[in-house]
Amino acid sequence: MIIFKSVRWKNLLSTGNYWIDIDLTKSSNTIIVGINGSGKSTMLDAMCFALFNKPFRNVPKKQLSNTINVRNCLAEIEFTTNGKSYKVKRGIKPSLFEIYCNNELLNQDAAIKDYQEHLERFILKLNYKSFTQIVVLGSASFTPFMQLKSADRKSIIENLLDIQIFSTMNNILKEKQSNNKTLTRDNKHDKDILDQKYEIKKSYIEEQKQNNEDKVKEYETEISTNIKIVEELTANIANCNTAVTSLQEFVQKKIDVDNKIRTITKLESQIENNLTKYKKDKTFFEENDDCPTCRQSIEEHFKTGQISTLTNKISECSNGLHDIEKKIIEEQKKLNSITEKQSEIQKYQLWIATNTSTITQTNKYVKKLNSLINDIKQKTNLSDDEEKELKAIKEEIGKLDTKLDELLDEKAYYDVASNLLKDSGVKTKIIKQYLPIINKLVNKYLAQLDFFVNFNLDENFEETIKSRFRDDFVYDSFSQGEKQRIDMALMLTWRAIAKLKNSSNTNLLVLDETFDSSLDSEGTEELMKILKDLEHCNLFVISHKGDILQDKFDNVIKFEKVKNFSKVVK
Repeated sequence: MIIFKSVRWKNLLSTGNYWIDIDLTKSSNTIIVGINGSGKSTMLDAMCFALFNKPFRNVPKKQLSNTINVRNCLAEIEFTTNGKSYKVKRGIKPSLFEIYCNNELLNQDAAIKDYQEHLERFILKLNYKSFTQIVVLGSASFTPFMQLKSADRKSIIENLLDIQIFSTMNNILKEKQSNNKTLTRDNKHDKDILDQKYEIKKSYIEEQKQNNEDKVKEYETEISTNIKIVEELTANIANCNTAVTSLQEFVQKKIDVDNKIRTITKLESQIENNLTKYKKDKTFFEENDDCPTCRQSIEEHFKTGQISTLTNKISECSNGLHDIEKKIIEEQKKLNSITEKQSEIQKYQLWIATNTSTITQTNKYVKKLNSLINDIKQKTNLSDDEEKELKAIKEEIGKLDTKLDELLDEKAYYDVASNLLKDSGVKTKIIKQYLPIINKLVNKYLAQLDFFVNFNLDENFEETIKSRFRDDFVYDSFSQGEKQRIDMALMLTWRAIAKLKNSSNTNLLVLDETFDSSLDSEGTEELMKILKDLEHCNLFVISHKGDILQDKFDNVIKFEKVKNFSKVVK
């Protein structure tokens, strides 16, 4: 229960630069009197301004400051609730908004809007509309419950039944649902990206593996082919070397053949020289009978003997030359054969050199292929790193899948909670339980106010009013006096429900010129009886009919205007 203890203000509207203090618990019933414009209703503006940052009446906030003093417009209100004492201070020029709990200033780090929301939601558990339905019934800017829009009626009922928490929970739930939707969308987006990345990476690795395997096979085939070529060439070179060695042994005889040919040629030359000499000498003896030198006669038998001897020698030399020629031809054939073998050796050596070069180049190529295979194996090591990266992506996808499942489970819970918290859920069930009580109380108070109709609010807070003749009416069908009875009955009902729920229950009830309007004398008497029967209630009635009503109240507060400033007259 909220116990409002006091309210005070200065430089507010027609109030000057001094405090006007009103003790809200001094008497169970108080009448506030004064002529029009004396400042009676300023108390309501001070209370609403202090609590809700807006006056009760339709006065622009910038006009709340006293137009003469201009500055230091202040309003303070003190109350207790839930075993704690609170004081709220609010001011204009300079701007001020402070909440004290047990004389300690509450944290003001939050924005003013959040600070105000904390006051209404967690301390008062009342907003402006609920406050003006439960605590205040006015005639100036007060909007009766029946003239409020359906949403505002709903808000007040929820406050009374202390089920606005479900609306708050629903708002929080909507934020959570929105956050869940965003996280789910982001999760799916991230997962789609990772799935694509995984497939691309996987295809790339598989393609690289296949390409590498194909290349290794190709290189290994080439290496095998080239090794066979080297082996064949090496074997051929070995055979050639064997052949060359064999040929070189044959070629080694060339020196002997050359020596023989030189010797034979020299002998041939000697024989030819002897043959020439022998022929010359024979011709001499055949052509001469006398010696040309000494002029002596050559004997016939000597001459014949010499000719015969020389003929034999010539024959021997001729035969010798013939044999030498055969020998030379024979040795020349040997030399030609050796020369052919030398040419054959050169061909073998050229072939060996060529193939040795081919073997060298082939071995280099094989080495290069082995290097390429090693590079591919190195790339395979890199591929192992990519496999690890692929595995990490897969694990990340698994985490996102798990998170997505959690988010979807969370969404399912939120959907269930949403069905419970929406207007047709738990709140409707609670309201359905209280509607018969509300309607019963309204009809009870209407009967006490001598207004006999059957008033009924439905789940949408739309009214159905039946007369005793069962004619259907709505609120706007009635006169101002009848409307005021309905408004009073509803206000008393809201207070009774608040007390029953102990949600917005409060000690304070302020009626602003209610008795001065459309209530007749019987209605006034009946209303006074009802009000005096209210328990734990501090009633304040603002009226300019003090001469008629003053004797019905235990306490009187009188406002007067002195030199254009409102004051309380003791």
